[in-house]
Amino acid sequence: MTSARWRRFTAALLAVSLFACGDSPAQRGPAAIPEVAAAELPAQARETIALIRKGGPYQYERDGIVFGNFEKLLPLKERGYYREYTVRTPGAKGRGARRIVAGRDGEFYYTDDHYQSFKRIKEP
Repeated sequence: MTSARWRRFTAALLAVSLFACGDSPAQRGPAAIPEVAAAELPAQARETIALIRKGGPYQYERDGIVFGNFEKLLPLKERGYYREYTVRTPGAKGRGARRIVAGRDGEFYYTDDHYQSFKRIKEP
């Protein structure tokens, strides 16, 4: 089984098990996503948001790829709605775990644990 198929399979199993417990992400909905003020984010995350708004240039090749939302922690949207971008982590080898996920309608989400949790970014 390929890595991508394995991720989809395990995400589906998690969704089914959460649904069986009455606590699926779809039932929790977007209101369950905590918020964070943009000013409270690390400086590197604010820099990444500025780059997204400018359209780059991005430091990492995979910046701007489709984010699949396989974990279903973000509001459910059609494939291609979300894009992911690396938040530079000083001292980390490679891309590190921090990301900004941007929605097509202009919303931003921050994760510092490689998609295990998200915070919706509030901007003034």
